[in-house]
Amino acid sequence: MHLYHHGMDLSLISQWLGHAQLETTLIYAYADTEQKRRAIEKATAPNSPLKGNLNAERYTVSDDDVLKKLYGLK
Repeated sequence: MHLYHHGMDLSLISQWLGHAQLETTLIYAYADTEQKRRAIEKATAPNSPLKGNLNAERYTVSDDDVLKKLYGLK
């Protein structure tokens, strides 16, 4: 997962692990929020009006009470 999260191609990881099918590797692979954010940034054109909305700080929540509510713990 560390290799995948740091940008290594999943097909290479699959081969390195000796999996005959990429689907086997996909069982264990998941994209975290940061990885999804970086992918969206790469896919958004520099002159796109959406570029201004990609500020990660805008979506950072540090209030414990809010986080607990979001996770359904409170």
